[in-house]
Amino acid sequence: MSTLYHHPMSAASRFIRLVIGEYAFEIDLIEERPWEKRKAFLTANPAGTLPVYVDDNMRALCGPFVIAEFMDETHGVLQRERRLLAEEPFQRAEIRRLTEWFLLKLEQDVTYPLCRERVYKLQMSSERGGGAPDSRVLRAARANIRQHMKYLAWLAGNRGWLAGKRMSYADLSAGGAISVLDYLGEINWDEVPAAKEWYQRLKSRPAFRTLLADRVRGVVPVSHYADLDF
Repeated sequence: MSTLYHHPMSAASRFIRLVIGEYAFEIDLIEERPWEKRKAFLTANPAGTLPVYVDDNMRALCGPFVIAEFMDETHGVLQRERRLLAEEPFQRAEIRRLTEWFLLKLEQDVTYPLCRERVYKLQMSSERGGGAPDSRVLRAARANIRQHMKYLAWLAGNRGWLAGKRMSYADLSAGGAISVLDYLGEINWDEVPAAKEWYQRLKSRPAFRTLLADRVRGVVPVSHYADLDF
């Protein structure tokens, strides 16, 4: 069986887990702490980043964009109306643009700084950067959340799904990131009702169930995290 090396608070890992769930095939999940720089993990991915997909023949694919493209070529093309990457070129470009937005721009501005300070540092040794959260980093990341959520709400309010009429990688990449922030209780949903309605729809899909079951030692999720109607 194929394997996915992931971390439960990695937005990119969650994105790929959602893709796998939507295409309904089984995979083994192995939690990886990339800051530990395990030799075996670095052999699979010298960049030391998540996620990493290893197929039945022990061939490794590294990074969410590469893995997502591979999934589309090996599974998506067979799905027709359930395909997560559109066939029309301009629509594919828009899906890719938004996927990059949520996995790179949002990650840089918000998701990774909050996770590092609130989660990863709890799991890191002091030699690897663990310790108390940096309040300056937290303030900066939280200051960025509102604009990102406004943009998400605009997309959700003006389109059937984030990139158009059908659910796509854009929604799953956003779902991966937003679910991390929601776990941490960092989103004020009352300010963005259109985004909330979109997230409720996405959250209700069977592929989302494993994400809602995730728990991180030492970090209790917000009370509504697993609720479908919150």
